[in-house]
Amino acid sequence: MSMPLPEAHDAFEPVRQHRVDALNLTVQEFRHRETGAMHYHLAASSSENVFLVALRTVPEDSTGVAHILEHTALCGSERYPVRDPFFMMLRRSLNTFMNAFTSSDWTAYPFASQNRKDFRNLLEVYLDAVFFSRLDPLDFAQEGHRVEFASADDPQSELVFKGVVFNEMKGAMSSIPSVLWGKLCEHLFPNTTYHYNSGGEPEHIPDLSYEQLLAFYRSHYHPTNAIFMTFGDISAAEHQQVFEERALHRFTRQDLRIQVPAEQRLPSPQRVHDRYAFDDGDDLSNRTHLVMGWMLGESTDLEQMLEAQLLSSVLLENSGSPLQQALETTSLGQAPSPLCGLEDSMREMVFVCGLEGSEAEHRDAFEEMVLDVLQDLVENGVGHDRLQAILHQLELHQREVSGDGYPYGLQLILQALGCATHYSDPVPMLDIDPVMATLRERIEDPDYIKRLARQLLVDNTHRVTLVMEPDQTLSSERMRRERERLAALRAGMSPADEQATIKLAKDLEARQQQQDDDSILPRVELADVPASLPELAYREHDLGGVNLTTYAQGTNGLVYQQVVSPLPAITESQRRVLPLYSSFLSELGLGDSGYAETQHRQSAEVGSIHAFTSMRGAVSDAQSLRANFVLSSKALLRNLEQQSQLMSDTLHSVRFDEVARMRELVSQQRARREQSVTGNGHGLAMAACCAGMSPLAKLNHELSGLAGIRQLRQLDESLDAADAAEAFAAELASLHRQVTAMPRQLLAVAEADAIDDVVSTAANTWNTIDPVDTATFSAVPVQESRAEFWVANTQVNFCARAYPTVPVGHPDAAALTVLGGFLRNGFLHRAVREQGGAYGGGASQDSSIAAFRFYSYRDPRLADTLADFDASVAWLLREKHSGQALEESILGVIGSLDKPSSPAGEAKQHFHNRLFGRSHAQREAFRQQILAVTLEDLRRVGETYLRPERASTAVVSNTSTLDNNATLVAELGLKVEMLQPGR
Repeated sequence: MSMPLPEAHDAFEPVRQHRVDALNLTVQEFRHRETGAMHYHLAASSSENVFLVALRTVPEDSTGVAHILEHTALCGSERYPVRDPFFMMLRRSLNTFMNAFTSSDWTAYPFASQNRKDFRNLLEVYLDAVFFSRLDPLDFAQEGHRVEFASADDPQSELVFKGVVFNEMKGAMSSIPSVLWGKLCEHLFPNTTYHYNSGGEPEHIPDLSYEQLLAFYRSHYHPTNAIFMTFGDISAAEHQQVFEERALHRFTRQDLRIQVPAEQRLPSPQRVHDRYAFDDGDDLSNRTHLVMGWMLGESTDLEQMLEAQLLSSVLLENSGSPLQQALETTSLGQAPSPLCGLEDSMREMVFVCGLEGSEAEHRDAFEEMVLDVLQDLVENGVGHDRLQAILHQLELHQREVSGDGYPYGLQLILQALGCATHYSDPVPMLDIDPVMATLRERIEDPDYIKRLARQLLVDNTHRVTLVMEPDQTLSSERMRRERERLAALRAGMSPADEQATIKLAKDLEARQQQQDDDSILPRVELADVPASLPELAYREHDLGGVNLTTYAQGTNGLVYQQVVSPLPAITESQRRVLPLYSSFLSELGLGDSGYAETQHRQSAEVGSIHAFTSMRGAVSDAQSLRANFVLSSKALLRNLEQQSQLMSDTLHSVRFDEVARMRELVSQQRARREQSVTGNGHGLAMAACCAGMSPLAKLNHELSGLAGIRQLRQLDESLDAADAAEAFAAELASLHRQVTAMPRQLLAVAEADAIDDVVSTAANTWNTIDPVDTATFSAVPVQESRAEFWVANTQVNFCARAYPTVPVGHPDAAALTVLGGFLRNGFLHRAVREQGGAYGGGASQDSSIAAFRFYSYRDPRLADTLADFDASVAWLLREKHSGQALEESILGVIGSLDKPSSPAGEAKQHFHNRLFGRSHAQREAFRQQILAVTLEDLRRVGETYLRPERASTAVVSNTSTLDNNATLVAELGLKVEMLQPGR
């Protein structure tokens, strides 16, 4: 809905404003008069204000120039000439989000805060960092790449590459889906920036010179090439005043127009063979990936994008969709590729489908299978009800107020950003209702989806089939090339070059050790922290034996419901399949309907439905465990009755006789879990080393950690035996009978005027009281140290060390929680990330399992990192520390505790906190304990709990690292654990 022009600062020209009722906000568009910079403000009644400035960045190689620049720009600026203003502000802020992103064609710097003083502080720092960065050569050496002698002062030792981004991308390119996507884009986009890896290929990153970085900054980081986006209740004019005063008034318009050109169309489909590094075992069978990708139309055209989403959903939305069903049930591979779906973040969209766990020889059969499915869609179309269900999903996604991951305002900004970066109108991306109405009319034509499938896929010659085979020699080949490159550099060094290399290392170390005057940075103080947090209101309703708790929240027309039961007492074998039981529950058929028909029903009636188990240690005793089973769903209010009935049917008529389906689901789960290691190696390492500290920690490792992944592999392979799948299905059915025999209660979150309907519907749906079993889940107390080295398919290391501590109800829990940030800020960030070159590292107290954990992420080191963990404790006990450092750590904890989530997320969190004894009063008391922590408290808990003899250690790495560190592994007593069974 168009409106009068919005108010603007004098330096900005108002262009328009547009009301989006579905999102309850107004989009205001402005142009900076002098530079042409665009500002889009999403005016909303939200106190969580969001800022983002994006620059179009279009690399023409894989040196990672945009990525390294993103890192380096945050290392000091004109007004804030300190070494690390970004991480310093993380410590002295109440932000709800702070980060920077490098995409394939833009770089963005976003943050969010609920505190206006904090927001202004961060805005001034971000503007200066982006437009007036110092780009010190030492920061380029630290964040990008450099060479050093292995023994820093010894020019006779060999050279090694170092750099944060260099090591980050070694880790990122250990991810097989990342490698697949990169290779597919390389061939789908032979002529544009998407041909290259914007994050940087480790082999090419050392090609980037400091002078090239400067040139890229000067051309790309200019307001003419910038897009400002804001969200919240601060006015656009107030933002613009800061933009103008702190940055824009110093610039004039730039002539250079940076953009991604349209890709030239391929005249015929291509077939490509390539390989990926495989270091996780000797068996290469069924390890090949087969992928087909099509380049579609412009992502900036909302109509084209929604049509592509519609077609993608028709083919792949769920297990009943024709292409998804073919990929899941074929004998040509183990599971659908993780790349399956529509990628619409680049200028031109890409549709992908594929298989993992296959063989190269299946390529032709795979292609034929996919094309047969597409041809069938062209000839026979799909039912009108399916198209309606998919549009229902698009509408629900548009209406939902999210914010449990990224802030809601940032999600909306990122939704609109792509169009803006390609000089197109982003407003339609936020107001999709007009185009949705057009699509609803078009699906009335039975030939519409047929024409769409023919146009976008069947007759589209811009198609690439990629075969990616595992190669056990590729990692060693890369290491050999890296060694040869370093040897050549070494051979060409003059004595002056040697001394320059030594000097660079010393200068960088001195810079990393220097204490900057951080008083020049703005900050919030403990006085700016709200005294308390508001309590959420709720009501309880007795439905005749079943209790319903309702929360009236601003959900924008959605209803969230959960059925909650205590988890029953189960056997050890049932415990091992518990994660599979909960994930399979909504993937099987109901009653007389098979799983495919049930998936279609879910798509038509709800936004999602899934089950999970929720476990926590007691407030005052981590060895005492409570566990609940939860069935959760969300739906539009108009589908309330269908939602409730679907949940009831899921619990009462789920079909555990679909044995073949469950066999496929196990294989799919295994494939997904195996791919998770490179992205979450630090979490898995922490879970492994904490596994002896409490029952919950042990279960985390055994069910969702590395032990769980290995166990899932073993289960998947065992189900090939005769009758094994039937026995597995029978065990799940038995477990389900026990779960549904437990007493249950209900939770519902909806708009205030919908609560009465919710209560009435729940009373009608859940009026039957089932037989009750009162024997609940329990776990044996555990207190033991662990020392493990896990061998996985990763080029980098993930290190963890942990100590048993106390649960949240203990008086020391607050000090231990503050200590995590204190050690990270004061020691670990510098030692592990800046000096050690890991992408990340830190420490934290996890009171739910009564453990204090150290970790590193995508780390080139092993022994030195573990030594740094110990050194941080010595630093804590030895040095004299400042009150400001303590205050910054406290602010970080409070910011985390006070961080908002979505309206529904806040209600669900409040409800489950109460179930586990975390009342509002208990959480407020803990918050006050955090605010009262002293430096002496930190020393005392460090001395009490972080003692060497109490430590457990876990490392996730590869066989090469294991072989090269055999002495260390023996000295530490690390038990070698293979993720691949039988190795």
